[in-house]
Amino acid sequence: MSRKLLLTGGGGFVGENIIRQTDSEWEVHVIDQRKGEVERPDLHWHVADLLEDDALGRLFSEIEPDVVVHTAAMSDIDTCEANPELAKRVNVGVTETIAELCRAHEAKMIYFSTDSIFDGKQGGYTETDSPTPLNVYAQTKVAGERTVMSNVPYWVIVRPSLVMGLPVGDVGNSFMWKMIQSLKKGEPAAFPKGEIRTPVNVITLSRAVVELATRPISGHFHLSGNDSLSRFDMAVRICRKLGYPEELVVDKKPTIATGRAKRPANASLSNAKATKILKTPMVGLDAGIDLVVENKGSKEL
Repeated sequence: MSRKLLLTGGGGFVGENIIRQTDSEWEVHVIDQRKGEVERPDLHWHVADLLEDDALGRLFSEIEPDVVVHTAAMSDIDTCEANPELAKRVNVGVTETIAELCRAHEAKMIYFSTDSIFDGKQGGYTETDSPTPLNVYAQTKVAGERTVMSNVPYWVIVRPSLVMGLPVGDVGNSFMWKMIQSLKKGEPAAFPKGEIRTPVNVITLSRAVVELATRPISGHFHLSGNDSLSRFDMAVRICRKLGYPEELVVDKKPTIATGRAKRPANASLSNAKATKILKTPMVGLDAGIDLVVENKGSKEL
């Protein structure tokens, strides 16, 4: 009998890629505000509002999941900064409800946090480094981590770095897909030289999450690429690999705007723990781009 995996936010960029990496071992159930574009016999879409606690409770009782992967979040940093109460309700309140339901139904919970929980003063952060959030979004993700740890007996917290890849459909919060659309038109793509990250490709990220769901593993995991570099240099290397003019990548200068949230300068992560424990290989930027291209489907790059 297939095990049951319940995925929140499965209609998004990362969520639909995770679905694509599951196999026949899983009966996959997805909760989102819209039905996504992935279709197959063992996949079940549930259109629901995560803020409705009673609806969530009914779905858990109906599905009885073995593993819950919680990717859904209010993730726009500036929107969270402008709407702190809503951000707390979505990113902390919903997480608490799901954590309590996981405990009640004895389900393993995999919670998506972020590299943004660190202040960016040192870089190369490990799972044992203490969070030092600079903005409302990061504060809510730290609070989400704590509620998972305090409520769920069997949990995994993943902290992805900047996620590089393509959406399954034509929508989804993929910087790479948006960048390619600009490059195709000969338009400049702006990326900051002052923000250091360890970008992870969405194929590796998704495979690692499925592995964490499948194996008896718990704890914190930094899921990042092997290369630490500026977002500007990352974009230049993507251009180089895909055959676009590198000069189309321009420096995105910091703006001083009322309400704009602070960002960490160097939020690079160490993936040493994931490399040691997981079977899924963590890879560098160029190999990650190759994986994205290999799995592009009918998309024209």
